[in-house]
Amino acid sequence: MSGSYHERILRVMVYVQDHLDDELSLDHLAGVACFSPYHFHRIFRGIAGEPVKEYVRRLRLERAAQRLKTSESPVTEIAFDSGYESHEAFTRAFHARFGASPSTWRETNALRDAGLIEARIVRMPARRAAFLRHTGPYDRVGEAWSRLFALAGAARLLGPGMEFFGIVHDDPEITEPERLRYDAALKVRPEFTPVGEFGVQELPEREYAMARHVGPYSTLSDSYARLCGGWLAQSGREPASAPAVEYYRNDPRSTAPEQLVTDIYVPLSSL
Repeated sequence: MSGSYHERILRVMVYVQDHLDDELSLDHLAGVACFSPYHFHRIFRGIAGEPVKEYVRRLRLERAAQRLKTSESPVTEIAFDSGYESHEAFTRAFHARFGASPSTWRETNALRDAGLIEARIVRMPARRAAFLRHTGPYDRVGEAWSRLFALAGAARLLGPGMEFFGIVHDDPEITEPERLRYDAALKVRPEFTPVGEFGVQELPEREYAMARHVGPYSTLSDSYARLCGGWLAQSGREPASAPAVEYYRNDPRSTAPEQLVTDIYVPLSSL
């Protein structure tokens, strides 16, 4: 059995985010979902809210915007890495999406030194994650967590020492609020296969820049700016094109907002 329609489209979304540098043909992605190419694009659009080609194109452009914001890589290099054969084609597509040329957008949005934050580099082991995807404003992710706990309990996945975390795919300063992607996730055994609404994804072993945020979730963006625009900029390392991970160290239902503790992990490119 290939899984529910929802799980199969989630499988494609995870595949796309892990293979943005590859040629992602409609036929290949339909095969990932175990749908016929004829029906796949209609099913994907119905569940994801946009055509699959537009989805891939948008993620590549948003990744390019993130690199312009956080790195000093040449615009031409970012254009080629985004799948464009020329600087001019990339500039046209970027302007259509963000309303400015790549160079102008970088000048306006590049991270400035927002003040240092205490941070360190850590290596996280590989993990297999069962997750529920939330698409929309980040201040509404609580709904996904409520569903995750209910489904995990029903599937007998809960127990002592369970590891829960949020996988944060998009920058709210780049991606429109209604398209922000966030995964409420828990670590599962390697043999776990998705059931019901669950998707599954692999987080590879890699290095992260880790910093602790204390305070309400609504101010997490300030700590990200201090980590990426301050500490990371002085570290000699660059962020990788991969999602950030957040560990919530206390329960927002019983903790005052100013006392909430969140550990932020920003993935790093290999040296």
